[in-house]
Amino acid sequence: MTANLASATATAGTARRAKRRWGRYGLHIFLTSMAVIWLWPLAWAVYTSLRTFGDVQHNGYVSWPTGLTIQNFIDAWVQADLLRNYIQTIAIVVPAVIITLLVASIVAYAVTRYSWKFNLLVLMVFTAGNLLPQQVIIVPLYKLYLALPLPSFMSDTGVFFDQLFGILFINVVFQTGFCVFVLSNYMKTLSKELTEAALVDGAGVFRIWWSIILPLCRPALAALATLEFTFIYNDFFWPLLLISHGDRRPITAALNNLQGQFFTNYNLLAAGAVMVAIPTITVYILLQKQFVRGLTLGSTKG
Repeated sequence: MTANLASATATAGTARRAKRRWGRYGLHIFLTSMAVIWLWPLAWAVYTSLRTFGDVQHNGYVSWPTGLTIQNFIDAWVQADLLRNYIQTIAIVVPAVIITLLVASIVAYAVTRYSWKFNLLVLMVFTAGNLLPQQVIIVPLYKLYLALPLPSFMSDTGVFFDQLFGILFINVVFQTGFCVFVLSNYMKTLSKELTEAALVDGAGVFRIWWSIILPLCRPALAALATLEFTFIYNDFFWPLLLISHGDRRPITAALNNLQGQFFTNYNLLAAGAVMVAIPTITVYILLQKQFVRGLTLGSTKG
């Protein structure tokens, strides 16, 4: 009896281990397949960028190359003036990320650490901003940018339109709601006794926010900074709409300069796209833990 029970237990254990093993195999196959699907466009862009236009025209895109060259990268760098566009992009992205996180942290601090009459309404307004499709305000925003004045030292046209500051401003407006939503959920996990103790010790509202709350929110801010850098850097829609001069556009919209009116060299365009993608890929590789944390930040308490 005991021998039969032991044999049955061993058989069941073997079956469970085999089931788990096949489950792991299936998971690995699924993850490998998804990685290939996601990496395939990037690999194809790199492959296309290393081929000459004559080779593709003669043999087709789906063919074995007669030779590989980096000339497309050199031509794209020169023709699109990517160095200037890189600088203009950084001039938009870095201040936009800093301003967005500062404004969002102040709003989240106000609506989560203090009870006042309109705190829930303010949080709902900022959160609802995430649900507003950007395309619905194209016409009024375009007219507003043509009419809204800017000081002469910030704009050579005197208005928001066709200025880097206008792109910075619209990104701050649209990204702040998401950051408020995430930071408010994160701040709710912090003990309110910290704020009460600081008030008893004589600290002001601004001092509590700057010296106590922000340091405690460092993981959330790091994750959001990484995500916001990617969001704003990859923005293509607003620069294309709100900047008329190609030499003033940030780097993603500047790729449009590589397209001709009657003809487009897609090998050249692929080389430019690969160079444009390098900063975001580098940021992701260096800060991938922050990316993963940013995807789930604020979804749970504790």
